[in-house]
Amino acid sequence: MEFKEYDFLPVILGGDITAYSLVRSFYEEYQIKSLAVNMSRGGPVVMSALCDSLYYDKLETVDVLIPTLMEIGEKYSKNKKLIVLGCGDWYVRILIENKALLSKYYIVPYIDEDLMNRIVLKDKFYEILEELHIPYPKTFVYDCKEKTPLTYDFEYPIIAKTANSALYHYAKFEGKKKVFCFNSKAELEKMLENLGKSSYDYKFLIQDRIPGDDSGMRVLTCYCDSNSLVRFAALGHTLLEEHTPSALGNPCAIINEVDMEVVNQAQVFLEHIGYVGYANFDLKYDPRDGKYKFFEINIRLGRSNYYVTGSGFNAVKYLVDDFIYGKEFTGLTVADREHLFTFVPKYVIKKYVRDEELKARAMRLYKEGKWSNPIIYKPDMTPKRWAYVAAYELNQIKKFNEYYPRGAENA
Repeated sequence: MEFKEYDFLPVILGGDITAYSLVRSFYEEYQIKSLAVNMSRGGPVVMSALCDSLYYDKLETVDVLIPTLMEIGEKYSKNKKLIVLGCGDWYVRILIENKALLSKYYIVPYIDEDLMNRIVLKDKFYEILEELHIPYPKTFVYDCKEKTPLTYDFEYPIIAKTANSALYHYAKFEGKKKVFCFNSKAELEKMLENLGKSSYDYKFLIQDRIPGDDSGMRVLTCYCDSNSLVRFAALGHTLLEEHTPSALGNPCAIINEVDMEVVNQAQVFLEHIGYVGYANFDLKYDPRDGKYKFFEINIRLGRSNYYVTGSGFNAVKYLVDDFIYGKEFTGLTVADREHLFTFVPKYVIKKYVRDEELKARAMRLYKEGKWSNPIIYKPDMTPKRWAYVAAYELNQIKKFNEYYPRGAENA
């Protein structure tokens, strides 16, 4: 495998499929070897020849992460521009909160702390959507400190989720999930009681559950340049989401689509708040009124970020062109090439995608070779990595068999 030398070096925080997708994207565009800093001793990044991997225990804590980055910066920044990317909300928050310190060595391609706190707290995010007349689900905000009386008026089943993902990451309590679905007030109250015993002390959102399965979901990735103008957008139609408690809601199979109404709504939001860098939105189509409802914004490239690169629009190129080389952008580019992204095997898509039209599209894209799995990259495959992929896919089958709602497949 051959590599090229550039005047910059990507430093990627993480060791999972999110991080590997970025490592792979940097190599595909620049044939550059990234530096991955993580807490994993196994997995796709550690096994990859596309990056050098450094292990640090408790890297997710500020007391470990910042000294580690300063040490790496001292070593590597003498003849390279370092651009650091976080593959978890907690990493990104620490990077943003310490941007002034880290800027001695790093380009930190994220928004500033004030704006972060305005939008990553989902209750604040919804306030801005309300101001701009952008649709979102009916929401009741529960304050974990004040123990707000539960006075919402929408019917069960309901959705409950954190308003602060980075803070919630550190919370430990019985029955913890990324997203909850409750059929009664008693179930919700029991969860809130358990949550109250944890370190989490911000707000929890109680929401109207929009009808429909995973295929109603959409993911929208946008890039804003240094003038806070949206220059790129890629909309993905979710076929399936993960259903394990810790990963519930993460898209694991996506087909690219174009819907300019949704793109324009995101553009209005991002340019209104003065956003810079990548933003990632989760949305769902509501069949009751025919509108897409915005759920949340992530201020980084998400777990499924390779759906952008795999469709022919390399996600990291915008970051490098803007933050490394100061390129001037013009116009808005929309990813318009149909492509299937997946990190689950074909068997899972065939068995669990309920929308027959979507399933047929996925099978056609397989047949046409217009698909990608971020962890299957031939230049980086070895017998050990093939074994890892086989075990990974078998584990995905087991997880869907265990966690996918009973009776929902092929319904």
